[in-house]
Amino acid sequence: MSYTTETIRNVALAGHPGAGKTMLFEALLHAGGALQTAGSIERGTTVSDFDPIEKERGHSVDAAIASVDYSTTGTDNAPVHANFIDTPGYPDFRGPTLSALAAVETVAIVVDADTGVEYGTRRMMEYARSRNLCRVVVVNKIDHADADCARVLGELRESFGAEVLPLNLPADGGKRIVDCFGYSGTVAEGDSDLGPVADWHQKILDQVVEVNETVMDHYLDLGEGGLSGQELHDAFEQCLREGHLVPVCFVSARSGLGVRELLEIAGRLFPHPGEGNPPPFVKGAGDDAEHIDAKPDPKAHVIADVFKIINDPFVGKLGIFRVYQGTVKKDTSLFIDDGRKPFKVAHLFKLKGKDHVEIAEAIPGDIAAVAKIDDLHFDAVLHDTHDEDQIHLAPMDFPRPMFGLAVEAAHKGQEQKLGTALHKLSEEDPAFAVEHHGELNETVVRGLSDLHLRVMLQRLKDKYGVEVKTRPPRIAYRETVSAPAEGHHRHKKQTGGAGQFGEVFLRIEPLPRGKGFEFVDEVKGGTIPGQFMPAVEKGVRQVLNTGAVAGYPLQDVRVVVYDGKHHSVDSKEVAFVAAGKKAFLDAIAKARPQVLEPIVELQVNAPEQHMGDVSGGLSSKRARISGTDAARGGEIVIKAQVPLSELEGYAAELKSVTAGRGRYALDFSHYEPVPAQVQSRLVEAYKPRLEDD
Repeated sequence: MSYTTETIRNVALAGHPGAGKTMLFEALLHAGGALQTAGSIERGTTVSDFDPIEKERGHSVDAAIASVDYSTTGTDNAPVHANFIDTPGYPDFRGPTLSALAAVETVAIVVDADTGVEYGTRRMMEYARSRNLCRVVVVNKIDHADADCARVLGELRESFGAEVLPLNLPADGGKRIVDCFGYSGTVAEGDSDLGPVADWHQKILDQVVEVNETVMDHYLDLGEGGLSGQELHDAFEQCLREGHLVPVCFVSARSGLGVRELLEIAGRLFPHPGEGNPPPFVKGAGDDAEHIDAKPDPKAHVIADVFKIINDPFVGKLGIFRVYQGTVKKDTSLFIDDGRKPFKVAHLFKLKGKDHVEIAEAIPGDIAAVAKIDDLHFDAVLHDTHDEDQIHLAPMDFPRPMFGLAVEAAHKGQEQKLGTALHKLSEEDPAFAVEHHGELNETVVRGLSDLHLRVMLQRLKDKYGVEVKTRPPRIAYRETVSAPAEGHHRHKKQTGGAGQFGEVFLRIEPLPRGKGFEFVDEVKGGTIPGQFMPAVEKGVRQVLNTGAVAGYPLQDVRVVVYDGKHHSVDSKEVAFVAAGKKAFLDAIAKARPQVLEPIVELQVNAPEQHMGDVSGGLSSKRARISGTDAARGGEIVIKAQVPLSELEGYAAELKSVTAGRGRYALDFSHYEPVPAQVQSRLVEAYKPRLEDD
């Protein structure tokens, strides 16, 4: 089927684990005619969970994309091209989930009719709201024996506001779906399982018309019958875009009940790429950056953003991108970011899970992929003219990967293969990081949880044939100063010929936490010639990298060089590097140096009967518990701030005290000074290394 930008719908399925996103994905593809038969998670035959790890675990660990072409009912019968993205529910795999949000106008947040609003529901509602995306709630499993649709709708409205309103409702005990919105101009008669349909219809209409003054005037003057379908659509879409309406749809992915209605609603009411909130493109950086409006004009210059990378062993690197402006055609040339050498689009694909379908072009708003382009990377901007150099999307706020493991190849001779494979894994998941610490000869992989890293290392073995040995990494401590001080050093060296001479006076002062480093030149009268000031800064930065008291990088300090001396013959760059370094060390020793440790925000989910054991265990780890909430299914959620160093082995501990039913996730929060006894231990451990140097 042919389609235009106006008939494209980009929708991400997100929500709490177990809500049924993958089966809804299957049901939508089946109802739209893209699948003859819906797959099964139990049999491992779903379109989206095609990775062997996903089949083994029975849940998604990566985002998957597929599209469906279908016609909606009505007079125009316009064909719709819907790109659906199935995202992981577990917070351990938020990287692929958040990446998908960069490519869609609408997020369909799937809720289990049995369990209702859960922490994953709240998290995804907040993520979608912060990205100015249209939010739709899909209540799934309405035909389950324990489903309570009235309670779930009440929870949704209590949690997210009166703007949460149903577009349709279950009736006859969840055996059929009745329309509340009445887009065709008629409203189903009678009651639903949640009360009179007419009452819900009136609430929706009141919510929709008040967002547009013209529509409101027509409604007040002429009544509902005086509103044209286009007026109602425009007001509805505006409500979605502004978050003034969060519609709710009821479905059963298992039986297909309500799925076709959801496709109809998507085609008729969800925004197309020209209606959604414009993407936050900017050109340049810093104060000179300017906002760029990418217009969905198929004849304009190409602007596209790569939101997902897949390293496929058969087709090579696959870059999946969303077209924002222009048309990407097969055999045309595109530039990557500010690169000067273009690549040829030899093959252009649409994705259907693991399958690739070749296409001739991708129009504005569409999602497509190119293969075997090694320079592609996550968040790369593709364009076809140098007029679009320095254009980029405003960066997404990904959770900082804090859970770490030091890794090394289990078999000799695989070190290079390990490095290459880890790089490819980090390309695919923006919340998976690889660090190499040269001074320790240690490679550390970091993720969002123990589960996240276990899956990534399993993928490392299965996909790239590399096994690793793991151990706890060094904690990413930092150093800083807590008071102002002055430092001085004269470097003088005479070895028979030309000597070395440089003298530096400087002062230091602490900066607010997280401000980094500032170097200020206040030398007057040329006591240190300008050509030697970079050498002084180089010496200072050597200390920043290696630390001064415990061997950890130094941060949050301002260094002001205000005086010094030089010699017309003996002053050299090396002399001022040494003088700057020693003067800085002299000042640090007087400035009450501190070792800082990373503090993380920890969220633990555990059965309610284990609350005491979990809370007690956290208290023994210097944790500050900030709250405890009850969750559905007899669970409690404990939130706390904990030093990262105290969480070594916590996955096994939590598993032990909760009989394997506990889970946790963490995000970086801030750095703060370690207790005095911890600092003394770290300083003592550093002394032998310092003496060896």
